Amino acid sequence: MTAAIAILIVISLISDYLLKLPMVATPAMIIASIIGAIPVFLHAWTALMNKVISIELLVTIAVVGAFVIGEYEESAVVTFLFLFGSYLEQRTLQKTRSSVKNLTKMAPTTAEVVDEDGNIETVDVDDVDEGDHVIVKPGGQIPVDGKIIEGKGYMNEASITGESTPVEKTIGDKVFAGSLTDNGTITIETTSVGEDTTFGKIIELVEEAQDSASPAARFIDKFATYYTPAVLIIGILVWIFTRDFPLAITVLVLGCPGALVIGAPVSNVAGIGNGAKNGILMKGGNAVNTFSKVDTLVLDKTGTLTTGQMSVTKLSHFGNDKESDMALLSAVEGTSDHPLGRAIVKYIESENVSATKDLPELDTVKGQGLQSNDGDILVGNERLMKANNVKISDDAKQAMNDRVNQGDSIVLMAINKELKLVVGVNDQLRPDAFEGLTALKKAGIKRVVMLTGDNKVAAQHVADRLPVDEVHAELLPEQKVDFVKKFTEQGHHVAFVGDGINDSPSLATADIGIGMGTGTDVAIETADVVLVKSSFDALAHAYVLAKKTVANTQENIIIAVGTVALLLLGLLVGVIHMASGMFVHEFSILIVIFNAMRLLRIKTLNKSPKLDVNQVETA
Repeated sequence: MTAAIAILIVISLISDYLLKLPMVATPAMIIASIIGAIPVFLHAWTALMNKVISIELLVTIAVVGAFVIGEYEESAVVTFLFLFGSYLEQRTLQKTRSSVKNLTKMAPTTAEVVDEDGNIETVDVDDVDEGDHVIVKPGGQIPVDGKIIEGKGYMNEASITGESTPVEKTIGDKVFAGSLTDNGTITIETTSVGEDTTFGKIIELVEEAQDSASPAARFIDKFATYYTPAVLIIGILVWIFTRDFPLAITVLVLGCPGALVIGAPVSNVAGIGNGAKNGILMKGGNAVNTFSKVDTLVLDKTGTLTTGQMSVTKLSHFGNDKESDMALLSAVEGTSDHPLGRAIVKYIESENVSATKDLPELDTVKGQGLQSNDGDILVGNERLMKANNVKISDDAKQAMNDRVNQGDSIVLMAINKELKLVVGVNDQLRPDAFEGLTALKKAGIKRVVMLTGDNKVAAQHVADRLPVDEVHAELLPEQKVDFVKKFTEQGHHVAFVGDGINDSPSLATADIGIGMGTGTDVAIETADVVLVKSSFDALAHAYVLAKKTVANTQENIIIAVGTVALLLLGLLVGVIHMASGMFVHEFSILIVIFNAMRLLRIKTLNKSPKLDVNQVETA
């Protein structure tokens, strides 16, 4: 409809000024005015039915008045500007909140139940009862909460705890619905199903947080409550005292807040457009406005502050033939499906070292590692070394302590009772995390808090290398939500940054949820701001951009209101008339548009040279 009005106005202007065809120009403006007035009138009527005097009412009266006195160009332009502003506003305020639906799709739907005779039957997960035995095979999704009564394996619980490293579970250990079995077949005795599981509670938390959220009333709506009646009264008073109907209509036409209704949307469009160009998706003007007020930044660790992938941080060798020892370690770890082992094999391959082909038979020592039958080759943790009386030099002990202090998991290899290799493996810190968080603090963030399901040592190690003010570790999703609620109750404006399913409740509960683009679809759908590039440079740019967008919007409102006030004053003292007033009116609209366009030129923050991850802790 807005496009149709614009085309009619252009046809009218071309016909009038270029082709000199008033018979075409005037009807085109009349049709444009009528088309534009209909939706404006309907909105005004609906508002009146709800006892609200809206800007739409003012526009309607002004358009009808201009139409009556034959000012068809003014009536058409006024309706076009108003509808175009509304269109821009609607486009920027649209939000797609389908996160609950996505979560439901990801929830387990079936389970393989084992009866007393050992028969396996696939049933709907809702038909599983407490106490039933459920079997889960390698690569399968655990459908219920419960405890393992048979089997063992590594469980990927990232969807529940955010823990990056798969956790070894054996008989008696608890498991959660939604987790994945990396390896091993297990039998679970069910303790809770459906909505009562931890995964079900995550869905419930997201639903509650989104249902309780209420959009903030926009400034223009509040302003219109007073502005519209004021202009109407001024117009009536002008007619009463002057008996000049065209003058009164001119008051209403010039009083129409064209620059006001378009000022805020165009600023939002420019700000959001700049963000999109730089890999930042901000879901509407409310998200931009709220984000600009944030003073407390809450972050998940795994996949947010870190890359979420295990890798070797350092390999220390104590012997004469490093390449040969690395080749042997690669061969040994190649027989295991442990995440640490896979990281080590990948690292050694990257060093262009091929695994030893002739490998003796290996035995698994529960909770310690692997060893050859003759005991000459040992690969595992420190307990395995001590149990076999391996000699550990002072240098090797220092290397081990260094890795422990860094929060690494350690893999040791000994040959003939002598320690040859000390390998540290960890989830790596994002290379731009330090720089990005520093920039955020300079931009106005007062407090940075880490909430993670990971262990305290690993969490503190990451926090020590970053400008993080608080660390809370070993948390389940509902505990993260409690912290977010606590911060908001203290009067803080909170933004939560996360990437996983387990982060969705916190993303929805915080004032602003920020999803990393490499995270799950659920986190992205739940978030108000999505970082497609998943970088802290982008996060810092988004925060600065939100602040400047809000400031730009406020500038546009001042320009718009100030222009209308000056126009009305000039009209009353006889300096401004319909033609000159419309010119100033349209010029003010161009000013707010060009002012908003400045937001498109804001570039990402100046980047200082990246700090090496291992140097960050010194900084």
